[in-house]
Amino acid sequence: MSTSLSPAEAHPYLRAATAGIRHHARSLNAKPPTPADRVQLDVLHAHLTALHELLDHLAETTRLPHPAAGRHLATAHVRLWQATAAVHDAFHLLPPTPDGAAGAECRPERLPEGPPVVTICHRHLDAGHSVRRRTTPTDLHTPLPGHTADRAA
Repeated sequence: MSTSLSPAEAHPYLRAATAGIRHHARSLNAKPPTPADRVQLDVLHAHLTALHELLDHLAETTRLPHPAAGRHLATAHVRLWQATAAVHDAFHLLPPTPDGAAGAECRPERLPEGPPVVTICHRHLDAGHSVRRRTTPTDLHTPLPGHTADRAA
């Protein structure tokens, strides 16, 4: 006896993550506009790297039975990595505190996972190792549409 889930019941964790992002986006639209801060980009980066890992798995498992779909998922995998790298770069271009105060100090002893800069960079490096095992440098450096080739700031 097999139990089949309806489309509304399938993949509940993905549905919850999507609902959370939609709720966050709607809450941002309801307020006066404020620029992104490091905390928001750190959380977004964590979401993107988790999504990247999922997409990597889906591309791998889809490639053999459905080669054309697997290629599209592999392309999406690379593009998502480019978006993740852009969020990482933006994180480092923002001031260390929301008010941009100079001399604000990081208190890693207050954070069990360590200071945010170290956390986002470690996460990014870990994800980067996975990306480089499966893609070529040319794939990684193909610019996104509308994204300038130089990323210097």
